Amino acid sequence: MRTGLQQTTGLRQELKVNPRLYQAMDLLYMPLLDLQQHLKQELLTNPFLELVEPEDEEEDSSDADDVPEPQDMAEPEAPAEPEPEKSGDDEVDWEAVLLDGFETGGQREEHEQQEWHEPVTVAGRDLADHLTEQLSLLALSPRQAFMAEEFVGNINDDGYLACTLEEIRDGANQVLRREAEERDIDGEVPEFSEEEIEALLLIIQELDPPGVGARNLRECLLLQLRADGQADSLAGRLVAEAFEELIARRWGEVAKRFGISPQAVQAAADEIAKLDPKPGLRFSAGSDNYIIPDLVVEKIDGYYHIFLNDGNLPRLKISRIYTDIARDKKRFDTESKDFIATKLNSANWMIQAIEQRRQTMLKVMHYIVDRQREFFERGVQGLRPLTLREVAEAVGMHESTVSRVTNEKFVQTPRGVLPLKFFFSSGLSTSDGDDVSARGIKDQIEKLVSGEDPRNPLTDQAIVEILQETGVQIARRTVAKYRDQLGVLPARMRKRV
Repeated sequence: MRTGLQQTTGLRQELKVNPRLYQAMDLLYMPLLDLQQHLKQELLTNPFLELVEPEDEEEDSSDADDVPEPQDMAEPEAPAEPEPEKSGDDEVDWEAVLLDGFETGGQREEHEQQEWHEPVTVAGRDLADHLTEQLSLLALSPRQAFMAEEFVGNINDDGYLACTLEEIRDGANQVLRREAEERDIDGEVPEFSEEEIEALLLIIQELDPPGVGARNLRECLLLQLRADGQADSLAGRLVAEAFEELIARRWGEVAKRFGISPQAVQAAADEIAKLDPKPGLRFSAGSDNYIIPDLVVEKIDGYYHIFLNDGNLPRLKISRIYTDIARDKKRFDTESKDFIATKLNSANWMIQAIEQRRQTMLKVMHYIVDRQREFFERGVQGLRPLTLREVAEAVGMHESTVSRVTNEKFVQTPRGVLPLKFFFSSGLSTSDGDDVSARGIKDQIEKLVSGEDPRNPLTDQAIVEILQETGVQIARRTVAKYRDQLGVLPARMRKRV
């Protein structure tokens, strides 16, 4: 066998995805706000795209209809002022713009600056700002102020100290040694001692909000109780001396240990539950999340109608001026022809892709409404099992396409604003052969727990038996899984004495 490099020719078939197909999938995936920004960007980069103005829509509709007689026309509220005639200097030479590579015509740049100016969100005050402001009001020495900044920088958004005191001390001492070397200070620089660090921690823990600077949950609760004057109360003693038993809700053991009744222990636990386990979050600088529904479902005359909420979406059309100029291909060189063809094809494809996106979303939502009609009539209990594959088969699309349509999309319904993913869930069979949604089962479990006797809470097996009486076939482990997803504690930990 001869070894070495050889060149051979051959035929083979390869399946390659068109780049425009990737872009179409991205458009389908985009929520309404992202799509709006994307279309604005396309308007800036593609000269063959332009906005459809209201007067253009009226002109198109008037061209399609017959011109009415003067007596049939409504009188305008106020006569429109005639537009001043544009002189030759004011008109834009579109032909020159196209031939010069779209760099002439000063009005286009001015239009972009005025039209696409985006407001910038101003940052608010966070926990670090709140703590720094309080420290500035204290009579701290420069040495203490330096260390206080180290503490504030190591407090996380929850209000807890994110590192140990030894790490803070070592970091501060390292900064002192580096400063001494840079300034060429003779002699030893006094480093921070463990006592100084602990004393300054007490100063930090006296700041607002109560509980800030704690190293764990137990210390956070103790700081809040101390700030409220309850350090020596039963609640303070329970947190200080029996915190593990308190978390496990072993009321009987705690009652015997402190020589009190279980009712008193539970009453103290209720007071502790009112404390804030994450005091720093109230000063969190998290941004507000606004939801704009992509679709609207309204009930009109007993029928559910579906609308696309795309009124604020830029409506695009092909620019007639640029298209007319581009037809004269003899005036352009090869590079300009390729540029014109690429941009024109991209503009046509973009308009088609947007329309395809609209039709796809409407088709998917129509099937969801037909399938989940009982939900719109009766609420969560009427929600039926639904999967992406079922919708894909019904509307004649691929399952991944339906997933992109429903991802991060919201719909405004008579039952509130809901994500499209809300309508998809697994199902359980009933004794009469029907299917019930897992979301509906969770709602039943939540209602059963909220209406139970606190002194005798329902166990998972008791919930299984109640659901089986209504015809729902469900296992105990499934009830336990749904209960955990709802954040409901086991029956032993829900019991009141």
